[in-house]
Amino acid sequence: MQTTLGHLAVWMPQQRWYSPTGRSPRLRILDERELTTGDPDAAVQVLIVADGDDENAIVYQVPLVTRPADVTEPWTIAVHEGRALIDGPHDHAFASALLAELGRSDLDGPSQVLVGEQSNTSIIYRPRDAAPTICKVFRRLHPGINPDIELQSALAAAGSRHVPPVVGHLDGRWTMAPGGGSERGSLAFAQEFLPDVDDAWRVALAAAAVNTDFTAEAASLGQVTAAVHRDLARLFPTPRADGVARRAISAAWRRRRAIAAVEVPALAAHAAAIDRIYAAAEASSWPALQRVHGDYHLGQVLHSPTRGWMLLDFEGEPMRPIAERRAPDLALRDIAGMLRSFDYVAGSLRLQRAPQQHDAAVDEAADAWAGSARTAFLDGYSDTGGATAQILLNALELDKAVYEAIYEARHRPAWLAIPLSAIERLLAE
Repeated sequence: MQTTLGHLAVWMPQQRWYSPTGRSPRLRILDERELTTGDPDAAVQVLIVADGDDENAIVYQVPLVTRPADVTEPWTIAVHEGRALIDGPHDHAFASALLAELGRSDLDGPSQVLVGEQSNTSIIYRPRDAAPTICKVFRRLHPGINPDIELQSALAAAGSRHVPPVVGHLDGRWTMAPGGGSERGSLAFAQEFLPDVDDAWRVALAAAAVNTDFTAEAASLGQVTAAVHRDLARLFPTPRADGVARRAISAAWRRRRAIAAVEVPALAAHAAAIDRIYAAAEASSWPALQRVHGDYHLGQVLHSPTRGWMLLDFEGEPMRPIAERRAPDLALRDIAGMLRSFDYVAGSLRLQRAPQQHDAAVDEAADAWAGSARTAFLDGYSDTGGATAQILLNALELDKAVYEAIYEARHRPAWLAIPLSAIERLLAE
């Protein structure tokens, strides 16, 4: 097994779901489990691995398939002693075994991994006699139920038409230290998959590219968002936003602003102005807190011709601590996220053009498109009973833009201009 850990220590830092630590991986196995497979050439196991030596170590799920080395695949991690070590989700032996663990072998069929994900790995199944299913395999693990499972399952059970039907979920256990207590957390979550359906980002980007009016769609999305917020407020506690809660939420704003001042030097000069907006918001009137989506943007919504807008991925922002993501929050956090997403549509259109193709009139049209979509989304949300408090919304949108600036500085420096321009605009307003 030490050989396997050595291979994983080389492979894991190259994966998009791995969290860099600034040092070489220090991996240790917390739990390992063999899964039954009907493939005689394959062995399937699931490792729960810690990267680090103490209770603050990051915990990962690493499904593995081993096969004879003469059938190596593109997702082969390493070859050792005549056997190929393969990243499990990309091999049907694991995909099939996972459905069996969920008690849904009836949904087995050709499988493929969804491309483009960052923090998890999702497998799409296309059975012959049933609707397609998508199963999200959580890579970074946390104790307790994952918010994605918790919130979508509750909404689906309550009859919400705005989330896909749930198929099932799988939990696991691990022990951080010898002699310590075991921890239980979410390993996988399966739900119906909607094939040949675009997410709202693609729909909006296509409309903005040719300056097609999007206000009706944006207003409808605002109405659906308000309906989901109402359901979440009905299904989960809605505590009062007392002083303790306000300080905790505003402290998170300031923590992100402090990180941004270091990692994005252009923001350092705006620190005092940003803090003034945060202080005004903290002192304003707050509604009750509730469970929210937490990472709401156009890419988290699908548009079905028959079902309308469908919300996905209720995990919350990956960079936020898990305790923050599970805690009741301001529903306006979701609204701020969607407003920023419309702004990103306009910004991405600018980035897609070469510098010599810059056209001020085209840029103005894209900004006007985004402004109209933002206004329509807010109107749809308010008209359906969603409450908007402008001072709080300004602070939350600013906090989201600061979060984006950190992300872009780390991962996509060419996109940094989008949140920086938004921060300057929000401060000017």
